[in-house]
Amino acid sequence: MNKFTILAPVTIIVAVILSGCDQPVNTETSVPESISNSGGPYQTTGIKIGEVTDTEAIIWTRLTLASQRVGTEAPWPEFLYQAPGEEELQEDIPGRFHPHDWTPVVIYPEGSSIDFIEGAVRGAAGEVRVRYRHGDNETWQSTDWMGVNPDQDFTQQFTLSDLSPATEYELQVDARSTGSVQISSSLDGRFHTAPPADVPARVVFTSVTGQDYEDQDAAEGGFRFYRSMMDLGADFFVHTGDIVYYDAWAKTVDLARWGWARMYSLPTNFEFQRYVPTYFMKDDHDVWQDDSWPSQQSKYMGDLTFQDGVRIFKEQVPMKDSTYRTFRWGKDVQIWLVEGRDFRDPNSDPDSPDKTIWGAEQVAWFKETVEASDATFRILISPTPFVGPDIDGKTDSHANDSFKTEGDDLRKFMVQQKNMIVICGDRHWQYVSIDDETGLREYATGAASDAHAGAWASNDDVRPEHLYLNIIGGFLSVTVDRVDGVPTLAMRHHGVDGDVLFEDILTEEILAAN
Repeated sequence: MNKFTILAPVTIIVAVILSGCDQPVNTETSVPESISNSGGPYQTTGIKIGEVTDTEAIIWTRLTLASQRVGTEAPWPEFLYQAPGEEELQEDIPGRFHPHDWTPVVIYPEGSSIDFIEGAVRGAAGEVRVRYRHGDNETWQSTDWMGVNPDQDFTQQFTLSDLSPATEYELQVDARSTGSVQISSSLDGRFHTAPPADVPARVVFTSVTGQDYEDQDAAEGGFRFYRSMMDLGADFFVHTGDIVYYDAWAKTVDLARWGWARMYSLPTNFEFQRYVPTYFMKDDHDVWQDDSWPSQQSKYMGDLTFQDGVRIFKEQVPMKDSTYRTFRWGKDVQIWLVEGRDFRDPNSDPDSPDKTIWGAEQVAWFKETVEASDATFRILISPTPFVGPDIDGKTDSHANDSFKTEGDDLRKFMVQQKNMIVICGDRHWQYVSIDDETGLREYATGAASDAHAGAWASNDDVRPEHLYLNIIGGFLSVTVDRVDGVPTLAMRHHGVDGDVLFEDILTEEILAAN
């Protein structure tokens, strides 16, 4: 599959209409049999379970016209660019910083459109409901039937409330045509609610960054690390961001939604999301383009704006209004998930006491809620690093000099708190580092597949901060338990097939000594 091959003859559809350029638009398409013969509606992009607490959970679904995704035999569009002063369209060069004055052009093969390219799953109207029960109850509780919202990509979310803590729930998410009594699609699932805040409990969770569609490694389609996390029996999963990688292809709102549909109709992703609750976080590639900020100006992303990306993210994952939040899982662990894109100042501005990634309101919320917590272990999960070391020349995180003032303040605050560490995403390599100034410990999850690992020079480039360094795909797991009555935090890096590559066992005594 070569997405940059032009299939002749071609039809050109322009994501941003070029000044003085009159391009033909194709109006004829051949409908695949899987779509034209569909009964539906279906739930081909699966369900997602999120924002689980001891008493609540949010269930997400989307209705689709087809019972299957468009297969790998289908073409991709071609994504070319009009450079200033150049007549010929040209490709972007992988690895080059995006040329912000280039205007994208999207070319579909003749007879095709966005509904019929690889991985496409067209949305459909209809109604959905959620039925749920815990193991001791033979009676199902049910939400009302609700219509999906065509303005939000035919999605719907349900908040389940008044759940019992530390309890496994079964799910059944049903779909039907509007006003029908016939169920056209039903997906089952399950999840555990969190233990109460005053109860010690064994908790296992996992985390990753960087799952690029083009770097899949599972034979059936998707990513092997999802199977490994399910085998581990994780209570929940935190995706730190870089989930869909908009940059090269999400030049319109519809194309951005295509990216989500093709990612979560992959077999491994579809299966995992039914059974493991996920807390979703966004980073640059899930909102707009590499290292982006809200006021940035660029033609490179075509019709898709930064604010489109903010809106689409909330549409595509189970989530309440705020993208920064905290969750308690029993007496011994609390996590903080922070927002790193919506409030940031331009990366290019000089550092100053006022320059921020988080924004003043989020910083105040973070400090207040951390100080109010009595959890044994407190974990900040950040889309971007705080300790690093990072690649020379980067300007996008608190580990860089570009945001050093705010980074220094937050690092000093965190080391003053009892038993606090950082988990970060964004970096395409696994590492464990200890900040040489404050002693703050940081665990980088690494990328979702070996093919996506990289960027750091080599495994031989070990710096004084490093306890562990590995340029490899996989994930991070965290196990909180009481060993001989002692609260213990086990941090483990895994390969894509689940092999433990590094282990760091922490106790209150060990963290205090550091």
